[in-house]
Amino acid sequence: MDIALQRKIAAKRDPNLDREVQEWIEAIIGEKFPDIPYEDAIKDGVILCKLMNKLQPNAIPKYATSGGSFKLRENISLFQNAARDYGIAEAELFQSIDLFEKRNIPQVTRCLFAVAREARKHKFNGPLLASTMSQANTRESVGGK
Repeated sequence: MDIALQRKIAAKRDPNLDREVQEWIEAIIGEKFPDIPYEDAIKDGVILCKLMNKLQPNAIPKYATSGGSFKLRENISLFQNAARDYGIAEAELFQSIDLFEKRNIPQVTRCLFAVAREARKHKFNGPLLASTMSQANTRESVGGK
């Protein structure tokens, strides 16, 4: 990836938003993230699959909890499909590479805020994310487009 684009994406990252969404996810799934950085904790998609299953029971009936990187990366696709089915717009989703290779963590966080907004619409009977990011945020292209 182009270094200028990497810097631009990194500049958009807000650790406070990452922390807010992490605390929300922890409250929903009922477990703390491992003592590693936010992006590393969600990188394998397991926590994201647990989140979707709490918001929409059985949204992802089967996902990998161990195995090689290909198998774990598939969890991210399962999350994306479940999020899409839950009502998340394509523009608010992230690409697997954004998370798995940490290319665009701000987009991952924006997607999780979109999931939180959608949980409100679905009248989720559990913890809700207090702050909401603007719905106008759109995906930052990583392909130079």
